[in-house]
Amino acid sequence: MMGIRVFTVVLGLMLASGVAFAQNMPKQKEFRIERGMSDQAKACIECHKELTPGLFADWTASRHASSNITCIDCHQAEEHDKDVSKNHFKQYNRSDNKWGDSKYRVPIAAVVTPKDCSRCHPDEVKQYAKSKHAKTNIIVWKIDPWMNKGMNNKIERAAGCYTCHGTVLKNDKDGNLDPMTWPNVGVGRVNMDGSFGSCTSCHTRHRFSVMEARKPEACGQCHLGPDHPQIEIYMESKHGDIYTAFGDEYNWKAAPGTWTPGVDYRGPTCASCHMSGSGKVMTTHDVTERLSWELQAPLTVRPENFKPLPAQNNWETERGKMKQVCMQCHGEVWVNAHYAKLDAAVENYNEVYFKPAKAKLDELYSKGLLSKEKFFDEAIEWEFYELWHHEGRRARMGTAMMAPDYAWWHGFYECKHRFSGFMQEADHLIETGTKAHIWKNFPGATGDTTRPKEIPAQ
Repeated sequence: MMGIRVFTVVLGLMLASGVAFAQNMPKQKEFRIERGMSDQAKACIECHKELTPGLFADWTASRHASSNITCIDCHQAEEHDKDVSKNHFKQYNRSDNKWGDSKYRVPIAAVVTPKDCSRCHPDEVKQYAKSKHAKTNIIVWKIDPWMNKGMNNKIERAAGCYTCHGTVLKNDKDGNLDPMTWPNVGVGRVNMDGSFGSCTSCHTRHRFSVMEARKPEACGQCHLGPDHPQIEIYMESKHGDIYTAFGDEYNWKAAPGTWTPGVDYRGPTCASCHMSGSGKVMTTHDVTERLSWELQAPLTVRPENFKPLPAQNNWETERGKMKQVCMQCHGEVWVNAHYAKLDAAVENYNEVYFKPAKAKLDELYSKGLLSKEKFFDEAIEWEFYELWHHEGRRARMGTAMMAPDYAWWHGFYECKHRFSGFMQEADHLIETGTKAHIWKNFPGATGDTTRPKEIPAQ
């Protein structure tokens, strides 16, 4: 009897350890292609599985793959399309790859545009097309002195400005994509099919993850640095602190339209406030919605009064939407008080700093003490630009996003310093009738000042 009991215990231990061993066995991952795809689609997948295994693995983990959406569904083009890849046709004449056969030949475009994505995501693309993201190149060519005055050169624009704002895609003399315009996933990219933008700015290839786009780091790819440090401001705020502490517990993979504050996440991210659905407020891909001030503009105005790109919305309606988002976690008194403080900060910036400085700058131009030919070639122009473009933005955005260090030390404190130096130099030039010194050897000021014909006036 004792022997049976011992055998039973040993067998139980063996079975238990066997189960544990089985649970910890590495599992082979494989993507099985059995039905529902054309031979050409299978060839694309199998070829990329061999040639670009990282890309293939990323795709297999995506919702696209689980829905049987393949390379062809996004990349297939017409033979006559401007952005058809001529180099890719060479892949169908390979002797070292059984999938490189002419029977699998299909025209493809490397560039996947919002127009392509609209075949499955029409509402999202319509919303995006209305946004400042999609129109950012239009705005830049209307107001930016770097572009309009040619104060930076071709490579500086390609490596810097256009990476976020987007290029105007072009082909080179051989019919291939010009390397000065591609690769690029800027939010306002001008595509050859007439669409604007790139969905992969936020939903990166080839996972296209909603989880990734919900995290603040997605926005922080472009919204950072001295002129618009939203990611730094966010991380300083209570919202960012909560994200840092509890973000690993958020349900980032909730289905679109179901991501719920207090249930799926504790503290909001950029997407929570500006894009995601919350309460009765619907999800949107138009980041221009829910805004009641243009905090990035030289003079703070309501979005519908922003002349380079007037919003088609009413600011009071949009503020109401944002308040509804806020009140998923905050009381009405708290939310109203926050907006009262923001409005006061906007008035303070406009009246105390920007308007007096702008009036003084205009006086310098009217008296011929500053040259209107170029911008940034006189020190005082630079001072004025950074007053609104750097310190002024940080003061306003820091207040809006509840980051006191950016509202004060990086914001209004620096505004005072910049403003005082600017006014002193301006008054000196006016009192003495001295023209500002022009930097003759300003570097890299060779940029084309002709707005590309592909970028409309509106």
